[in-house]
Amino acid sequence: MNILISGGSGFLGSAFSQELLMRYQQMGKELQITWLTRDSNQAHPSDITMMTYGELANSEAYFDVILNLAGAGIADARWSDDRKEQLLASRMKPTKDILAFVARSHVKPKLLVSGSAIGWYGNQGVKPLTESSGFQTDFAHQLCDDWEQLALQATEFGVPVTLVRTGVVIHPTGGMLSKLLTPFKMGVGGQLGDGQQIMSWISRDDWVAAVTFVIEQQLDDSTFQVNENTRTARHTPSNKVAKVYNLTAPNPVTNHTFTKTLGAWLHRPTFFTLPAFLLKLIFGEMSTLLIDGQKVLPKALLDGGFEFKHQTLKEALEQQAVK
Repeated sequence: MNILISGGSGFLGSAFSQELLMRYQQMGKELQITWLTRDSNQAHPSDITMMTYGELANSEAYFDVILNLAGAGIADARWSDDRKEQLLASRMKPTKDILAFVARSHVKPKLLVSGSAIGWYGNQGVKPLTESSGFQTDFAHQLCDDWEQLALQATEFGVPVTLVRTGVVIHPTGGMLSKLLTPFKMGVGGQLGDGQQIMSWISRDDWVAAVTFVIEQQLDDSTFQVNENTRTARHTPSNKVAKVYNLTAPNPVTNHTFTKTLGAWLHRPTFFTLPAFLLKLIFGEMSTLLIDGQKVLPKALLDGGFEFKHQTLKEALEQQAVK
């Protein structure tokens, strides 16, 4: 199998690549992973092939699957107007380059898996949300929806599309958790606002396993059948449907529970609270990511028979890495 990944060197793409290479090696199957990059000198593992976007524009290569993960971190900086434009451009430009490649390819990929986030649903409080739920309009929704709508254009060229809406990914070596470890280890970690906002999380190990599950299931024609009656799907510009998966664990938690669980894992107190007004003052509009919750459930994964390794936050913290 040949897989092309945009954002392959990132927190998720690198873990997915490493796990899939090991999996295929153990099965005695051939696997070639290519990372798209804008820097031809970017460091990379020896078993990964690199391709610049310029090379992609002229490439005759064939890929069974394209995994589109490229995009600047939504919580890495305050949402100024310029930052919002950067967040959108960092997703749209790579996706447009991939679509251009797909359009002129003589042999089309079998599948495009394109990233998104549970931000697509907008702020809906404690309401349970599945792949068939509607949305509330805000910046996070618009960002995700623009990205999804663009990726769906691949269906116009006969390429099936799957959208993966990712929640808060938990792993001690990266993502949100790595940013929290220092203050929590110093004993100054605490809940955000009233702590009742829902946090829909997934361990990185389960994220990798879920994406692998989705790809393998949908490449198997005997199990992948999407029709207009599928509730976990959305229509595309070509009037076809694309499968949608929420990549979240089945047991979301409140921020209060998350704080207490993380503190207990680190054996540190969690007395402090950052009030909502202060978070709004510090982070502006981006504070919605911290003080507004979403209860997003992985119905499509569970209905498909996916089994989570880490069903609880405690398991995700204890089993993924040494403190």
